[in-house]
Amino acid sequence: MLQLLADGLIVGSVIALGAVGLTLTYSILRFANFGQGEFMTWGAYLAVTALAFVLAVTGGGVMEPLGPFSFGWQLVAAMVLAAALTAGLALLVDWALFRRLRRGNAITLVIASFGAALALRNLVQFLYGTLPEYYTREIQIAVRLVPRDVLGGLRITPDQMLVIGMAGAVVLGLHLLLTRTTLGRAMRATAMNPALARVAGVDVEGVIRATWVIGAALAAVAGVMAGIVGQVRPMLGFDLLLPLFAAAILGGIGSVWGAVLGGFIVGLAESFSVPLFGAEYRAATAFLVLIAILLLRPTGLFGEKP
Repeated sequence: MLQLLADGLIVGSVIALGAVGLTLTYSILRFANFGQGEFMTWGAYLAVTALAFVLAVTGGGVMEPLGPFSFGWQLVAAMVLAAALTAGLALLVDWALFRRLRRGNAITLVIASFGAALALRNLVQFLYGTLPEYYTREIQIAVRLVPRDVLGGLRITPDQMLVIGMAGAVVLGLHLLLTRTTLGRAMRATAMNPALARVAGVDVEGVIRATWVIGAALAAVAGVMAGIVGQVRPMLGFDLLLPLFAAAILGGIGSVWGAVLGGFIVGLAESFSVPLFGAEYRAATAFLVLIAILLLRPTGLFGEKP
C-alpha cells in the first residue's frame, strides 16, 4: 500500500509539473496546447546534449554523483540550460506559428498545435534516434523507510525523493511568482480579461511570451525529472500527454494548484490500478477517476463556474 502511494506521488510529480504549464497556456492563450508533451521530450533530450557539453567544458568526462543521488552537479547545470533552450524553442514556435493564428478561433490554434507536436516529435527522433538515453548509469539502492510488516513497507531511491521535492519547490516558486510579483499580477489580469488588461497598460504580448517561457521551462524540468527516474525516449512526452490533460481538467482549467492536485490524483490512480487491473490499463483507470469527479463537479476541483 505505502509503496503504491510513493510510486503514485513520483509519477504525479512529473505529471503535475507538465500540467501546470498546460493550464497556464490555456488560461492566458485560450487554447489547449497539444505540443506541451513534446516540450517535455525536447527538454529531456536537450539536457542530454547540455550534459555532454558541460562534461566536455569541465574536462571531467565522468559525472561524479552528488551526495546520495545518481547524478552530479553537471546534470543540474544541464537541466537549467535545457529549460532555457526549451523556452527559446517555445518562443520560436509561437513566433513562427501561433502568433500568426492568434486572432483566429481556438479550434485553429488547437489544430496548429497538433501539427507542431507532430513536427517536434519527428524532429527529435531524426536528431537523436529512437533508442533510449540515460543521464547516468549509476545504480541506486532503494532506501527502506518503512518496515515490510507495516502496510507492505516502503522503499524509495534518493532520486525519486528528489523528484517529489523538486515538484513541490517549483510549484511553490510559481505560486509566489503569480501572487507576489508584477509579472504574476499581469498574467492573472490577462487571464481574466486580455482586452481590459491591455487598456489598463499591461503588455499583453510580453505576458504571452512570459507564459511560453514559464510553461516550456516547467515542461523541460518535468522531462528531466522523468528521465532521472526512468529513461529519455522520443515518446516520453506523447505518453504523458493524456495524463497532463486529465490532470489539468481534473483540477480545473486555469488553476495552478488544481493542476498540481490533479497531477497527484492521476498519478495515484494509475499506481493503485496496476495490482488491480494490470499495467496496460493504468491510463484508463486515471480517466475513469477523471470522469467520476467531473460528473460531480463539471468545472473541476478548483475551476470557477463560467
